Amino acid sequence: METEVLDAELVLPNYLSFKRVQMYDKYPKGQSRGRHWKHLKQIIQAENYQNYPPDEPNYVNIESPPSMHPCKRICDITGFEAPYYDPKTNLRYANTDVFKTIRSLPNDYVQRYLSLRNAAVVLK
Repeated sequence: METEVLDAELVLPNYLSFKRVQMYDKYPKGQSRGRHWKHLKQIIQAENYQNYPPDEPNYVNIESPPSMHPCKRICDITGFEAPYYDPKTNLRYANTDVFKTIRSLPNDYVQRYLSLRNAAVVLK
């Protein structure tokens, strides 16, 4: 009976669908196991950046046009995202606690906070 089984030319699949795929079957020797990221040097060497126009932004030049998205509004006191601003002092704030501290600040401190943001109002 064994000779009959050996003589028969059975074609079996490489893996059975109900079995888990082993790592050595999934990645034979010599193949990488994951995604390889290119370093900046490799990208620069692979591309011909000399042929690109100088005003087009790419990996070589860092000069690019300004962003089209509006900048985020940051709280002047805490640094969190600030959905509100005080119309009296023009300081941005994140919550009511910060609003209370902003209203209690003297005018000199308010001007200092505004100058940090380059939004200082010169009073004459």
